[in-house]
Amino acid sequence: MTGMGILQIAVFFGVVLLLTKPAGLFMARVFQGERTFLYPVIRPLERLVYRLCGIQEDAEQRWTLYAGGMLAFSVFCFLFVYALQRLQGLLPFNPQGFGGKLISPDLAYNTAVSFLTNTNWQAYTPETTVSYLVQMAALTVQNFASAAVGIAAAVAIIRGFARHEVSSIGNFWVDLTRGTLYILLPMSVAAALLFCSQGAIQNLHPYTVVKTVEGATQTIPQGPVASQEAIKMLGTNGGGFFNANSAHPYENPSPFTNLIQILLIFVIPAGLTYTFGRMVGDTRQGWAIFAAMAVMFLVGVFVCYGFEQAGNPILSKLGLQPAATDTQAGGNMEGKETRFGIAASALFVTVTTNASCGAVNSAHDALTPLGGLVPLFNIQTDEVIFGGVGSGLYGMLLYAIVAVFIAGLMVGRTPEYLGKKIQQKEVKMAMLPILATSFLILVLAAASSIAPFHKNGYWNPPGPATANLGNAGPHGFSEVLYAYSSASENNGSAFAGINANTPWYNVTTGLAMVFGRFMFILPLLAIAGTLAAKKKVPGSIGTFPTHGPLFVGLLVATVVVIGALTFFPALALGPIVEHFLMHQGKLFSMLFFIGS
Repeated sequence: MTGMGILQIAVFFGVVLLLTKPAGLFMARVFQGERTFLYPVIRPLERLVYRLCGIQEDAEQRWTLYAGGMLAFSVFCFLFVYALQRLQGLLPFNPQGFGGKLISPDLAYNTAVSFLTNTNWQAYTPETTVSYLVQMAALTVQNFASAAVGIAAAVAIIRGFARHEVSSIGNFWVDLTRGTLYILLPMSVAAALLFCSQGAIQNLHPYTVVKTVEGATQTIPQGPVASQEAIKMLGTNGGGFFNANSAHPYENPSPFTNLIQILLIFVIPAGLTYTFGRMVGDTRQGWAIFAAMAVMFLVGVFVCYGFEQAGNPILSKLGLQPAATDTQAGGNMEGKETRFGIAASALFVTVTTNASCGAVNSAHDALTPLGGLVPLFNIQTDEVIFGGVGSGLYGMLLYAIVAVFIAGLMVGRTPEYLGKKIQQKEVKMAMLPILATSFLILVLAAASSIAPFHKNGYWNPPGPATANLGNAGPHGFSEVLYAYSSASENNGSAFAGINANTPWYNVTTGLAMVFGRFMFILPLLAIAGTLAAKKKVPGSIGTFPTHGPLFVGLLVATVVVIGALTFFPALALGPIVEHFLMHQGKLFSMLFFIGS
């Protein structure tokens, strides 16, 4: 690692730390119905939305009604996005003439589910498949909607911890509206204008055909990029306008825009930790959650950066310079943009997989084995290391429930968290999402590793199981494992050597996205409902403090140990054994592989 690279990471984290309190305080005021500096501008529009949609602003909902509204809204979003894709050939803003035949039913289903669940897994090539109208009215709009749903769910769950002896946890439609109008929309407009000023494009022009200096013909895509880019990052969505995503200069022109993008990814998830502390009446609780997330983030980014800067020992033996100098970056530059370099690329890799964003500014498939292990394990922790907008906080609160349950077992007391007794029902509901996502990842990855496919992805018993993979062996398995981890945990990034646009992968990853999203949200809403109805238990000398270093350490250990116990055998067959093979320890690797 270089001093400049470490400084880049330190500056980024310092800015995130500075933004956490003001962002969190603003969101707390918005969702508590307090006046903010945007109130004079946004409040009339908010009232208009309520009037047009028939929403009663003061009507509170039980958790079942809250969840029902969320599911109804999600079904509508799915049908809307699916229909726009299939009908794009008949609709305007399509200068390239892309027809509905470019999007098969299984691909349209997969994409609609992907953007519905804040996953933004893209099995298609955007600039050669979907029209401007689909990019704007379906995908960009859904980026706002799915992010607002995540924030609403988090706020509802916070109310469950904050309230006492009541049956309601808020109003889904009000939370959805406020999250969109006060938080996502203003920040996205500002970010889009900033990206335009730095070179990101925003137009409705047909694609430009030019002659290169060699005399060949080249088609340069155009489109409304900056507006989608802003909410793609802020809403931790990750779906790019171009297949190259944030490695494309039209999406991410410079190191400065690269910094702004990763700040946008973290600003809401980090801020929500302070929102949590503020709404439960003890900001120390929010900072404890932030500290646990920060510890895991910093460990991950420096592990990833360290292995990427160390590079490939096989290439070093061939005489290539592995160390950074004044004239070359050294390390592993495969799949990375020279305008970003190794440190900024490793930081982006870690941030985007911590935060369930899935945007990429480099090829994850080209990472060193243990450099690639970091984003894979980040995803497999249930995306709680800051996590997606809303989902990171409510996922970490789930682990907090498990952590205090473990602490209660160790001291022989009924576990408590924020003055609420954590009983059998809450613990069972907390374990359900962890088991569900683990099941989806491991079972679907195993099935896809042995199932016989033809090269076009259709079921073909005589065909080889690896026909749709770009690599065989441990790395090929890592590609499959990463795909289902990304889908089940709603991340959306990929080890791109896998051909995912096949009926099998479109259907199975789509199912993984749906269950991965709602098998997390619904049990936690149920927990919020039961906690809101409970009395507050006064603290005593035996109460385990949940705002200090001991709780932070226990919370980190709970996340890491559960993830390691669940996924270590699979990781051993993929990136770990590949690491030893790269170091040419063939005998050891073979024994390790067989033993695993």
